[in-house]
Amino acid sequence: MAPNPQCAALAAAKEKKGLSYAQIAQKIGQPEQHVIDVCTGAATPTTAEFNALASALGITSAPPHDAAHTTKAA
Repeated sequence: MAPNPQCAALAAAKEKKGLSYAQIAQKIGQPEQHVIDVCTGAATPTTAEFNALASALGITSAPPHDAAHTTKAA
């Protein structure tokens, strides 16, 4: 079983939507392992990836400005 997201908002949204990492990956066009890595903090997403992930999970509020929510240049 894949680990829960590092971010509480991602974990709650994933739970609320009832989506697996594979389903999220399919929605945003990324490999499942990359989605797991981004959600668990093992990889830093680009701004586009972060926005796609938020959109797929129905997250509309802005993320906090902290190390766990930084993005990298595309």
